[in-house]
Amino acid sequence: MSNRLYDDLERTRDRLEGHALFRRVLPALGRTLREYWWLVRGHRPIGFWLLLWPVLWALWIAGSGHPQPQVFAVFVAGTWLMRSAGCAINDFADRRFDPHVQRTHDRPLAAGRISSTEALVVFAGLALVALSLVLRLNPLVQLYSLGGAVLAVVYPFLKRFISLPQFWMGAAFSWSIPMAFAAETGAVPRLAWLLFCAGVLWAAAYDTLYGMVDREDDLKIGLKSTAILFGDADRLIIGLMQGLTLVALWLAGRKVGLGPWWLGGLGAAGMTFVYQQWLIRRRERDACFRAFLNNAWTGACIFTGLLLHYTFTPS
Repeated sequence: MSNRLYDDLERTRDRLEGHALFRRVLPALGRTLREYWWLVRGHRPIGFWLLLWPVLWALWIAGSGHPQPQVFAVFVAGTWLMRSAGCAINDFADRRFDPHVQRTHDRPLAAGRISSTEALVVFAGLALVALSLVLRLNPLVQLYSLGGAVLAVVYPFLKRFISLPQFWMGAAFSWSIPMAFAAETGAVPRLAWLLFCAGVLWAAAYDTLYGMVDREDDLKIGLKSTAILFGDADRLIIGLMQGLTLVALWLAGRKVGLGPWWLGGLGAAGMTFVYQQWLIRRRERDACFRAFLNNAWTGACIFTGLLLHYTFTPS
């Protein structure tokens, strides 16, 4: 009986292996999905964290330490979706430049493993899912989301025309802050815009670090960035932007009465900035990239100080 069952299983396996679905279709589908995953940088979550930390700052401050669960879930999911959509539209915009840049030449679209149409379809699909999430929130959030969509779509094309695209990117990355206040409180107070300014300065600083990695390649192909514009003053200006980020966050915390835990978080964030300055002291490509990546810890330090304040400070 067992031998006959074994023979039946062997014949079934042989038939399945001979079927086109198992021999060609499924492996091809798997390879395509892998390329889409790489297109949206699913294997490199640093962009997600850099987008998420300002969202969490805003949600916790706007919600006085207790953001609404539905709002929290929508913003976390929306952050991943819009970051992924942004990567897809960015690669579409840079499809003729990325093959000439050392860091990006092997991206799926640059290497020709997927088409421009596929990248646009992925972008549209992710953006539509994000839109469906926004529609669960109040009309003010929906209105602000239109501005965020414009910022996200326009940014990838700016580096051809202006020398300060990092500040536009900073606005795109920080637009979740007024949206979070709108979702939690139904209004966007001055405090939200102070946090927004901090987010813009921080993002411009770390994206300049990112631009320093590609500076030589960008000069050759005619792209613009703050890393090129700042030239030999890059470290100084990055340091100024990092310092102003901390000042803006301190002012925001002072406005809502954040205490020692918050200041400790800002102090820890300041230490990450010092470490990043040390890393880029010789402007080496790999060291600049490590400094950029270290900003995930900067955002974590700031949020940890905020979380500890609302956890241990009596209301």
